[in-house]
Amino acid sequence: MHVRVRSLPVPWSNSQMIRPIELWIALRYVKSRETGFFVSFISWVSLLGVALGVAALITILSVMNGFEGELRERLLSLSAHATLTGAVGGQSEAALAERARHVQGVAGAAPFIETQALLIHGTDMQGATLRGIDPRRESDVTAIARSLVEGELSGLTAGTNRIVLGRSLAFELGVAVGDEITLMVPTIGLGGELAPRLRAFTVAGLFEVGLQDHDSVLALAAFEDVSVLLQSGGSRGIRVVFDEVFDAPIAAPRLASVLGPGLVARDWTVENAGYFRAIRIEKTMMTLILLLVVAVAAFNIVAMLVMVVRAKRTDIAILRTLGLSPAGVVKIFLSQGVAIGWGGSLLGVGLGLSLSFNVQSVVGWLERHLHFQVLDSDVYYVTRIPSAVQMTDVWVVVAVALVLTLAATIYPARQAAATEPADALRYE
Repeated sequence: MHVRVRSLPVPWSNSQMIRPIELWIALRYVKSRETGFFVSFISWVSLLGVALGVAALITILSVMNGFEGELRERLLSLSAHATLTGAVGGQSEAALAERARHVQGVAGAAPFIETQALLIHGTDMQGATLRGIDPRRESDVTAIARSLVEGELSGLTAGTNRIVLGRSLAFELGVAVGDEITLMVPTIGLGGELAPRLRAFTVAGLFEVGLQDHDSVLALAAFEDVSVLLQSGGSRGIRVVFDEVFDAPIAAPRLASVLGPGLVARDWTVENAGYFRAIRIEKTMMTLILLLVVAVAAFNIVAMLVMVVRAKRTDIAILRTLGLSPAGVVKIFLSQGVAIGWGGSLLGVGLGLSLSFNVQSVVGWLERHLHFQVLDSDVYYVTRIPSAVQMTDVWVVVAVALVLTLAATIYPARQAAATEPADALRYE
């Protein structure tokens, strides 16, 4: 009598993809309470650690993006996107600005002349940057009209010797609108000697941008009055605003080549490179510091999975005897760690975006209930916390969190795959 012995079908294969049965087992292990309270506690701590790390990173990066945008707006409020200086081929700066306005991509252009000057009022003296502008065209390239707190820009007419000062500069000199100050600019005489020139100007207005480099340094006067005072010398040219502020590094040299070979272009990213370099360094350091939170959560995942592997040695041995390959065991525990990483990342993204979009409300609530002010107006120019969410930052944070949590599962998963069924079942 012949007996046919049919082997049981093996429900798993060595495919590189995670099969549904492997994912199902991994999820059962995540939800299982049989491994003990401590393992479950570590699992929840790991998930919350990933969530808090991701949320903190998204919120902090959004706030720093907001501060960067606020700084850029304030810097460009009295500065154009680019300045073009140098030989203009016999053309006046006004004519050059008119040509620039007809170039595609240029939103506005205005002439300027700039030099260093000493402002004198009584016994008080302050160094300043004296800039000659065309009041009719200045609003095309800067937001000076919106920054005036006293006076009118139209008061800077040629021949009147009127001047508009930054509010902090006026405070240091002790002057107000209507007061008279003396300007002294360095010039070179016929014999090559230093021959300072003096002229009285009347304060016609005050502006406040909220940036120390403008409010305590800059003085504005009519282009013709500054040109007559200097006679020759100083930095002359045009200031340009483009349709897109971030096009300036490419568009400025292109515009200079179109208008004339003797022009030199400097865009706002070069003129204010120090500010934005400092912000980038701060963002990088804050990102690295906050990534440590995610890294700690990843180490918790390692500890949790190691304990799960020890608790489930018998289950692993039974699965191995039923035909599950070592690669299948690796996939089960990889899936378990990734499930925690995914859960924490999704929770962190939701929390981080909620905080980023409502940071003003959150800060206001904290200030009201804790009775303190985050940004005191007596100390800081910026009295609110801005926020600008960039989805690129969000995706990068999530990707880094997932990579860290995935890397944390590799060692425990390999240890689980190394379990010998015979040794695990010997005393069962």
